[in-house]
Amino acid sequence: MSKSVLFALTSHAELGDTGRKTGAYAPEFAHPAVVFTENGYDIEFVSVRGGRAPLDGIKPDDAITQAFLNDPVIAEKLSNTPVAEALDPADYDVIYFAGGHGTMWDFPAASALANLAAEIYNHGGVVAAVCHGPSGLLGITLPDGSPLVQGQNVSSFTNEEEIAVGLDGVVPFLLEDSLTELGAKHQKAENFSVFAVTDTRLVTGQNPASAVEVARQAIDALAE
Repeated sequence: MSKSVLFALTSHAELGDTGRKTGAYAPEFAHPAVVFTENGYDIEFVSVRGGRAPLDGIKPDDAITQAFLNDPVIAEKLSNTPVAEALDPADYDVIYFAGGHGTMWDFPAASALANLAAEIYNHGGVVAAVCHGPSGLLGITLPDGSPLVQGQNVSSFTNEEEIAVGLDGVVPFLLEDSLTELGAKHQKAENFSVFAVTDTRLVTGQNPASAVEVARQAIDALAE
């Protein structure tokens, strides 16, 4: 029986008041999807509001992302993503919160998505997230009411990286700070370097470069 990974995507397309567009950062699910597929996983998607997910980060020289998005099956799924309420958590082994700055506006308050992730985790699945995707972890609680990230080693896009890209004054909060405030033990490496960490079936990565490593660690965490 094949396993299934559910990529959670933002539905938010506006980068604050900058007039610039944002969305789900496509390489952060396209590149790890290749790893999951090679390991026998089915690829599915969910988004906060459903429908066509807004995408960002698509570059002409990124052949992996281009090929993934041009796959007719994937293209159809991305054009009509379901909402979390429509899904059965028992159908998924891994939920992977992809990043993109849009997540900072809609992931934290996406209670149905958080509840879906909590159910996947509670039945022995893996919760994974990369870059700004860990904003989706902020609302996930365990059965005892404690935050999923409390006491856990986690990573995310760092304060220093947000400053480096000039968006620390645009995003509604700094993700590293919010995770730390919930009791997470935030881990990080040099700006924009590959870094991911696993703690109790929770796998998180620092930035886009870490997306594939998150996938690898998520597969390993599920196998343990």
